[in-house]
Amino acid sequence: MAGNAIDQTRRMLSLVTYLRERPGARVAEVARAFGISEDELIADLDVLPLCGTSFRGGDLLDIDTDGERIWWHNPDDVAEPLRLAADEATALLVAARAVATLPGLRESDREALLRATAKLEAAAGEVAGASSRLSVTFESEGGVFADVDRAISERRRLWLRYYSPARDEVTEREVDPIRLFAVGHTYMEAWCRLSEARRTFRLDRVVEIKLLDEASDPPPIELRDLSDPSTGLVQTGAEDPEVVVEVGPGGRWVAEYYPHDSAEELPDGALRITLRAPDPGSLRRLALRLGKDGRIVAPQGLADSAREAARQALAPYGE
Repeated sequence: MAGNAIDQTRRMLSLVTYLRERPGARVAEVARAFGISEDELIADLDVLPLCGTSFRGGDLLDIDTDGERIWWHNPDDVAEPLRLAADEATALLVAARAVATLPGLRESDREALLRATAKLEAAAGEVAGASSRLSVTFESEGGVFADVDRAISERRRLWLRYYSPARDEVTEREVDPIRLFAVGHTYMEAWCRLSEARRTFRLDRVVEIKLLDEASDPPPIELRDLSDPSTGLVQTGAEDPEVVVEVGPGGRWVAEYYPHDSAEELPDGALRITLRAPDPGSLRRLALRLGKDGRIVAPQGLADSAREAARQALAPYGE
């Protein structure tokens, strides 16, 4: 059976090299060489024509199959040395210079970045001059990221003032950082000494942060698979309040992205989804996002507050 997305990516990279050296390779032989079924190989071949050396799509892999053999029609074009377009070089240079100014960036990393930037400037030629007239500055999240990254690298504890929208309050706490990750926003997973439990902190909600001299010593815990809804970013428990949401065909994605207890089919492709939420109030944003494609049915107080939030959002437009 095919593995996860990372395994598939590795296999497809190897597949490109394999097919370049074997024009007209037989589907059965290639599948056997990679230890996958022919159906899995065909699925890979359906993806490869969407890949190439530029986001512009002008040099995508022209690979197809008649079900028996595999043909690659433009291997020489794709094999040409890569050259950055003017906008690509500009974007890289501006980003590199901005990252080099981040507070808390390790000096060795800063020096390595500056060396790479100098090489890129030399390769970019005149484009480098244009990029020097552009600049990017990071908001406070950039400084927080640098402090967290340094704390993880140096195994040091952090002191935070953190805003919790669920309680609408700012709390002070010391945490032992475990890792940084991004799921829409950038988060820090850490062991919180205030609650004596693993907690996840969104960096743009950190009001103030200090790097402490005390060593970070989180207890041994298994890292969650963030791609698995049952173990990922949003964690629920049996004791959490129950919420019922009804969605139309355009809102069925809710059942795919939110862990839920049940999803009952309704007429015309609608669903009644029962889920649990540590902070039911946070689902008001879901209701606003769904718009005409869904509504909160229960609890009644949450349904009323979601309708009021929608009314206030529409008020400036006279609706």
